[in-house]
Amino acid sequence: MVQRRAVTAVLVTAAFLVTAGCSSGGGGSDDGGAFPGLGSSPSPTSSSSGAAAEPTPPAKGSVKVVRTVTEDLDSPWGLAPLSEGGLLVSSRDKGTITRIDEKTGKKTVLGDVPGVAAAGEGGLLGITLSPDYAADHMIYAYVTTASDNRIVRMLYDAKKPAGEQLGAPDTIFKGIPKGIIHNGGRIAFGPDKMLYAGAGETGDRGQAQDKKALGGKILRMTPDGEPAPGNPFPGSVVYSYGHRNVQGLAWDDKQRLWASEFGQDTWDELNQIKPGDNYGWPVVEGIGKDAKYHNPVAQWHTDDASPSGIAYAEGSIWMAGLKGERLWRIPLNGTKTSADPEAFLKGKYGRLRTVVSAGGDKLWLMTSETDGRGSPGKGDDRLLEIEVK
Repeated sequence: MVQRRAVTAVLVTAAFLVTAGCSSGGGGSDDGGAFPGLGSSPSPTSSSSGAAAEPTPPAKGSVKVVRTVTEDLDSPWGLAPLSEGGLLVSSRDKGTITRIDEKTGKKTVLGDVPGVAAAGEGGLLGITLSPDYAADHMIYAYVTTASDNRIVRMLYDAKKPAGEQLGAPDTIFKGIPKGIIHNGGRIAFGPDKMLYAGAGETGDRGQAQDKKALGGKILRMTPDGEPAPGNPFPGSVVYSYGHRNVQGLAWDDKQRLWASEFGQDTWDELNQIKPGDNYGWPVVEGIGKDAKYHNPVAQWHTDDASPSGIAYAEGSIWMAGLKGERLWRIPLNGTKTSADPEAFLKGKYGRLRTVVSAGGDKLWLMTSETDGRGSPGKGDDRLLEIEVK
């Protein structure tokens, strides 16, 4: 079992967010902003900004496990709810996508994703649906291949036999660096219908500060893989930089982008993302004092979090913890925390990989005990439905 240290979740005041930056760290394995066209984020330094007028959730929340939807998943990583019902789950190591019936828990394998070269933290990682899924039935996936990490899309045809329901992958973006560690892998379409991807620095820390490199970034592109209109660096898919290994992406009800990020040995982070901003790695880790770097909104010791997926519900960001084996609630007031982060389900289900909104006060939560760092005999991997406040 993981030895846990007392959590330090640091709330960043509005003034400190502007004047401070992130403390330094080394290399090693982890797992152990409004956007253009949709208005600007409220200024964290303005007392008259929209953030001050936004509703604030209660300081204390709650989590209730409603049911176990299904069990015996193999290295699950990405999770995508279908509009017609059911949920898609990617298997990092097997390279398959499986449909889960959310009512019965029945599993149907759609098929294999060709070209997956699973090793270390790489493999078939995040999945998401096309913003025009109702019309085109396209599934997007972040894939580690023999040469790189790339994003592909595939046609899903549920009328075909199980195992044959995925069309041939169409690569829309390639050349993201790959490694045994820090592959990033979370992808999601934003409210602007652009595709966002977290790209890790693969242990090559210099990539994070190089705006011409793809590693250590959040990327933003069109559904066809071209640089998205309004990106901060002309002709580039780079949206923000100075990241180590972004693992979670989610938008709040004001269309602001949030991201969770693995620290090295000191601080894990929850960041509010602004286009073109520098989040500090590897110069700083966690909250620092250099105005060049955008500070995290909250930070945790790595034993308490090692965060992966995040979701927004009921006025809070909900963050899954791998090494921390808990679900974190971070209540928000605009671009700041409104109260101390709160931990739930400590150690009850082991490593937590992915959390996704199920609408209203419900979330889907997926475990990660079969990722090579868990204890599979503890109950293997499962998908839960939970109710949050």
